[in-house]
Amino acid sequence: MGAKENTHYQPEPLLEVKNLSIIFTTSKGVIQAVKDINFTVYKGETLGIVGESGSGKSVSSLAVLRLIQEGIGKIASGEILFHSPKYGKINLLELTEAQMRKDIRGNEIAMIFQEPMTSLNPVFTCGEQVVETILLHQEVSQEEAKKRALTLFEKVKLPEPERIFKAYPHEISGGQKQRVMIAMALSCEPALLIADEPTTALDVTVQAEVLKLIQELSNESEMSVIFITHDLGVIAEIADRVLVMYRGNILEKNDTWELFYNPKHPYTKGLLACRPRSNMKMRVLPVVADFMEVLPTGEIIEKNRLGSIGEALVMNVEIEEDIIERKKEISLQSKPILEVRNLKKYFPIKTKGIFKKEVVEYKKAVDDVSFNVYQGETLGLVGESGCGKTTLGRMILHLTPPTEGEVIFEGKNIFALKPEEVRQLRKDMQIIFQDPYSSLNPRMPVGMAIMEPMRLFGIGKDDKERKEKVIELLETVSLKASHFNHYPHEFSGGQRQRIAIARALAVEPKFIVCDESVSALDVSVQAQVLNLLNELKEKYHLTYIFISHDLSVVRFMADRILVMNKGKIEEIGYSEDIYNSPQQPYTKRLIQSIPESDTEEIRKIQARRREARLARLQAKIR
Repeated sequence: MGAKENTHYQPEPLLEVKNLSIIFTTSKGVIQAVKDINFTVYKGETLGIVGESGSGKSVSSLAVLRLIQEGIGKIASGEILFHSPKYGKINLLELTEAQMRKDIRGNEIAMIFQEPMTSLNPVFTCGEQVVETILLHQEVSQEEAKKRALTLFEKVKLPEPERIFKAYPHEISGGQKQRVMIAMALSCEPALLIADEPTTALDVTVQAEVLKLIQELSNESEMSVIFITHDLGVIAEIADRVLVMYRGNILEKNDTWELFYNPKHPYTKGLLACRPRSNMKMRVLPVVADFMEVLPTGEIIEKNRLGSIGEALVMNVEIEEDIIERKKEISLQSKPILEVRNLKKYFPIKTKGIFKKEVVEYKKAVDDVSFNVYQGETLGLVGESGCGKTTLGRMILHLTPPTEGEVIFEGKNIFALKPEEVRQLRKDMQIIFQDPYSSLNPRMPVGMAIMEPMRLFGIGKDDKERKEKVIELLETVSLKASHFNHYPHEFSGGQRQRIAIARALAVEPKFIVCDESVSALDVSVQAQVLNLLNELKEKYHLTYIFISHDLSVVRFMADRILVMNKGKIEEIGYSEDIYNSPQQPYTKRLIQSIPESDTEEIRKIQARRREARLARLQAKIR
């Protein structure tokens, strides 16, 4: 069959979702999480589903596997037709629970969840858990199952497969745990793999490796993939087609290239525009609200203020003169607000002797690090997990004692201070943690949580004045005065992060460490929080150390960037210099791993994917 005939090849459907509606029963009534949606997944393709938290993307995929918790949620209507290689065309909603468990889940349709640590059993080794999955669905011996598991570990490019087979989940890195989950999902050679935010918590380099791995495995076996994420940059790398979801509806569906080149819906335009760019320095990030307004009825109105993504970016790109002026401001400061001198943190990992008191080997988390931070600047601290950046941040705040070295804040060595002086230091040096929910007391209204440190440091003459200040702070971070008496569980992730920022500001600090403070947020919410941090920096004359594994975010936030690797500084310099001419191979690798945001590069990626797919089809037909 010739190439001309191949161009008219019609892909075969593997999964057809028709008129699917899902409802949840809550204390506030019935909520329709998914509203009469339709989509198809074809054999051998990767379908991307994007949207913010609460858009219905994950619950739609859970419905495919019938994993929605009974009594809380249910499929109200619709069909989920699966063209099973073994059983033919079947409606998954008509199968019994026993049939789903034995024949479908893990066998023909597999799933990778967002957080591998909560998906893996901590009391069994990684190998045992993969073997169990193989034995459950395949009629093979224990020995054969172990051989298959080790082969899978090699296939997903895990280093030292034998060691990881015997290792428990807590003994391996996040990227390795995710690879174990991929191996488990592939153990029965499924026709469809559902990947639910599988790279959100990973470093940019590990993310790039996992995306490449999923692509390679899909190409090898003609496996279809549903890839769920809130990041359109990731979708550009991996998906053939894309669905955009919002509040339970599919707003737009298209080929990936077409979606990026010519988005139709204002929500899609907003999602595309709000991603931090690696190829340009932005002054302010556009947000979804720049492109659309949601009426109380739920109707979406397109705003005419920003006609296109390009216009939104051009309006907000930082001009060269501003960047040069900012560099001058930092370089002209003779005295830094913070000096880090020869800082070290070694953790003992191997001891000897009868009482195991003699340490013979250390893990050098931070190894002889020195740098300065100047008043009013944002220093970005980047590197992969395990590089020492969080340990460094905690030592700077005197939350972790050093092995050696000094941290000088406003002329004082904080490690030489008395306990009472350290307590007073907390007023000037604050931290915003990665997970705001775990850093807020679930039994305390958020207004009281913000007021508590104000009482501790004697800010305000009485609680009435403090409450007024707290309400002002809530409004400063775009929350309402009425939120004062609400509890943390009543807020979204982005709102909780705003509360954590308000609490850090409540004691009127001079210096704040932001430790991965936006990494768990949707890109649209992330853009709002990043803009807010910059606004607050100008308003209150703050100085930041901004810790992140996302280099695009760091480029937007930072005046200077410090790159860490294995406890040491690889390089430090102005953000533009680091991005435009990185000096170290490690920094170059980090930058090259950032998902593409340039439309032309996305077009090339999609062209390569289409060519490879056509070549596979031609080979199959021959």
